[in-house]
Amino acid sequence: MNLPNKLTVGRIIAVPFFVVLYMMGYNLIAFILFIAASLTDMLDGKIARKHNLVTNFGKIMDPLADKILVYSAFCLMVDKGLVPGWMLIIILAREFAIAGMRTVVASEGLVIAAGMSGKIKTVLQMIAVPLLLLVDVPMSYSVMSVIAMLANGFLWASLIMTVYSGTEYILKNKSVFSM
Repeated sequence: MNLPNKLTVGRIIAVPFFVVLYMMGYNLIAFILFIAASLTDMLDGKIARKHNLVTNFGKIMDPLADKILVYSAFCLMVDKGLVPGWMLIIILAREFAIAGMRTVVASEGLVIAAGMSGKIKTVLQMIAVPLLLLVDVPMSYSVMSVIAMLANGFLWASLIMTVYSGTEYILKNKSVFSM
């Protein structure tokens, strides 16, 4: 297994540790782990492209690892009231719809690459989560207010990009519906 794929697997392995840390109230440590795991997403892709290490495993597992990491965090945050449940439903509905389309296309031996808007969505989500993690970390009221405002802004921006990228994906690939 090459280094980019090891980083992807490492991101998946980090998820249960992140979940336990968050559930135990160790938000600062969970924050650090989430940031480290998120950085492996950027790193594995750069290494794979630079050294021609792109694999089918990486093409499938890299975006899946991102989703496992981010949506695990969002699920936990719904439970704590930091993310509205309806927002997570919209985000997950988009993911399931796109995954279904990709499955149909894959059955025909084709692959639809992720678009830039989907990558922007993921980045916005990966910024929103650590900001939301910091909301519960003890700090001054003024700093916490700014972090909460930023967290909300990035959460809403990620929701808007989720809807936009999902719509864009469906419109660009509407031929899938006639397969």
